[in-house]
Amino acid sequence: VQLQAYGGGLVQPGGSLRLSCTASGISLGYYTIGWFRQAPGKEREGVSGIRRINEQRYYSRSAKDRFTISVDSAKNAVFLQMNNLQPEDTAVYYCAASPSGLIASTWSRESQYDYWGQGTLVTVSS
Repeated sequence: VQLQAYGGGLVQPGGSLRLSCTASGISLGYYTIGWFRQAPGKEREGVSGIRRINEQRYYSRSAKDRFTISVDSAKNAVFLQMNNLQPEDTAVYYCAASPSGLIASTWSRESQYDYWGQGTLVTVSS
């Protein structure tokens, strides 16, 4: 099983990026997919998650109203559209897959995820 996260880069404050997470060896349709990030000197935190079966979406407080998570089943990929990016969004972003149907109280727990991508760096700076 491999997850690959990509799409990071350097963007100015207020800009947008779309991150992609592709999978091989598993069908994302049967997993909860989470996006996490780790800023320099900080712990990794959950940003957004999607439970494919019913497409329940979850967002952290900082991501709500700015980020959108979506799934493309045909491509076996999950995307994170990030708008109005701010310097505090600078971090390495990871995607992860959990075989469990995670709920609002569990989707952001790293221990729930079995598979992780390698991370993609997002830098927000003028």
